[in-house]
Amino acid sequence: MNRMEKANSYHEKGFNCCQCVLAAFSDRFDIPEETALRIGAGFGSGAGTGELCGAVTGAVMSLDLILGGDVTSEPVAAKRKAVGRAKELQKRFTEQFGALRCRELLKNEKEEPSEAVRALGITNHCGVMIASAVELVEQLLKEEEA
Repeated sequence: MNRMEKANSYHEKGFNCCQCVLAAFSDRFDIPEETALRIGAGFGSGAGTGELCGAVTGAVMSLDLILGGDVTSEPVAAKRKAVGRAKELQKRFTEQFGALRCRELLKNEKEEPSEAVRALGITNHCGVMIASAVELVEQLLKEEEA
């Protein structure tokens, strides 16, 4: 099972968008799945406000946990890199879906899933957002590691 499928399976069980993305990467940052699900619990539906999409929030958290660098001895440099990654992820997500805010995404339902997401047969609106966020994290990780 790939990470997009794993994230989608969490969503099918009732977990929110942030939890799904974060838990799909929990093995990469050595946090138990249950801890990842707890951390993301309050971030669904734009942290309950309709603001930043939970899938995007989970994606940013995943990138930070995997690529965070030395935040204790180099806090300014680590923060600068993390913000740059977050902005790039949000830029790509916005290019694909036209918005970052949960409320807008749910209203517009402008779903432009990638070929990989379509191949999985995911059609649920939030499922598409979740799988796409996972895919973007994987792309950014590959770019960072190259």
